[in-house]
Amino acid sequence: MYELLVDLGGWLTGPEQWAGADGIGVRLLEHLQYSALATVIAAAIALPLGLLIGHTGRGAFLAINLSSFGRALPTVGLVVLVFLASGLSMTPVYVALVALAVPAIVTNTYAGMAAVDRDVKDAARGQGMRWHQVLFHVELPLALPLIMTGLRLALIQVVATATIAAYVSFGGLGRYVFDGLAQRDLVQVLGGAVLVAVLAVALDLLLAAVQRLLFRHRAPASASA
Repeated sequence: MYELLVDLGGWLTGPEQWAGADGIGVRLLEHLQYSALATVIAAAIALPLGLLIGHTGRGAFLAINLSSFGRALPTVGLVVLVFLASGLSMTPVYVALVALAVPAIVTNTYAGMAAVDRDVKDAARGQGMRWHQVLFHVELPLALPLIMTGLRLALIQVVATATIAAYVSFGGLGRYVFDGLAQRDLVQVLGGAVLVAVLAVALDLLLAAVQRLLFRHRAPASASA
């Protein structure tokens, strides 16, 4: 075990691992690119849906059960299914990552909107605000902490799962995991796994710090599961 850790440390710090098109720096940027694009697409789909459900109160059953759907989603199976339909491209990867990210964003957006005090909304309407003014000037600002928590959870889930890009012969940190498995190189497999874990934890800590900074004057709210 000690020798394995020593070899892992040598692999992670070796200059040859950071150089060239297959270097850790390049793979890290690819991984971040896949993760960021998938999260942005998921947010474009999920945020309007969550806001609509939270504002109208209709479709709450869908929002609540999307969380369970996200946990049960067979990501690799979805990649294979879309791959068979669309061929060799990044499309299956993005479809799977977006499908993974949408439930967390919808669920937390709905939870944030639902947590807004009804008296506050009634007071806004009593002052003559139209529905869109209540939504964007009252409900959305109050729900924003939980919405950001949903985006943060979605991004971390996507980062941890974006290794599947290597499953269909693309890049990212998953390249080390799949190449290591093919070559029976345990050190490379562990190196890839460690890099993904460190990236996910670092992003989580960074986003949590940003969230605390932005909402330091607000009482914390618990995120939806």
